[in-house]
Amino acid sequence: MGSHSEPPEATDSLPTPTTPAGRDGLDAILARPDRAVIALDFDGTLAPIVPDPEQARAHPDAVPALAALAPKVAAVAVVTGRPAGVAVRHGGFAGVPGLEHLVVLGHYGAERWDAVSGTVNAPAPHPGVSAVRAELPGFLDGIGAWQGTWIEEKGRAVAVHTRRATDPQAAFEALREPLTELAARHGLIVEPGRMVLELRPPGMDKGVALLEYARGVGAEAVLYAGDDLGDLPAFAAVDKLRSDGVPGLLVCSGSSEVAELADRADLVVDGPAGVVRLLSALATRLE
Repeated sequence: MGSHSEPPEATDSLPTPTTPAGRDGLDAILARPDRAVIALDFDGTLAPIVPDPEQARAHPDAVPALAALAPKVAAVAVVTGRPAGVAVRHGGFAGVPGLEHLVVLGHYGAERWDAVSGTVNAPAPHPGVSAVRAELPGFLDGIGAWQGTWIEEKGRAVAVHTRRATDPQAAFEALREPLTELAARHGLIVEPGRMVLELRPPGMDKGVALLEYARGVGAEAVLYAGDDLGDLPAFAAVDKLRSDGVPGLLVCSGSSEVAELADRADLVVDGPAGVVRLLSALATRLE
């Protein structure tokens, strides 16, 4: 995935979606931008995937592109599995002219940060998360999976990464069932991602978050861009909105790791650099 700035001519033209529904979605955004919602995942979509999630930062051109686009549409939202405050810090979203009304839906929508107030609203944490957090190191050790795996503390969730293992995919597959059983024991679910298994409370996903948000602002067109399995519920939410008469455009921030998402998308772009070019081209077209 690229992280370099593209020359200006690369942002001038809008790519054409490969499906009729996607073309309808893009047409609706261009026709009524004041009723359109632009929603985006963070990691792998606005920020390149890196081995240590703590080092993840938004593509250098992402915030300027969002700031150029946001005043021309009804709403822009970042929908992420990360804590909302972490996404805001790593994205550099606070205090940016043009992003005064940005919303970040963190922890799959359980948390909400509004740029207008600069505050995060969130419910009380699920007790199962602290129980799993305490049990996880010994659990991984006991099943011989400690080597090459590591635990990421996410506040309202805990994630186990296998990207540093000798065989990341084999480690991921070996851990999937035992971690699902551990999660279930504490009333949690497992959310699989790109070489990561996240143990989190049930009931919220990016689809629920996107649907509630889009309906809440009265969206008449929606664009959603994501890169991972956790974005499939958001893709399904756009399908639901389409069935209710709201056109939508599904964008995959291209990755050979998640073919399932690319297969469902109306448009596949080249990672965060491609997402930035798309956002910039939209902003230019709407001038």
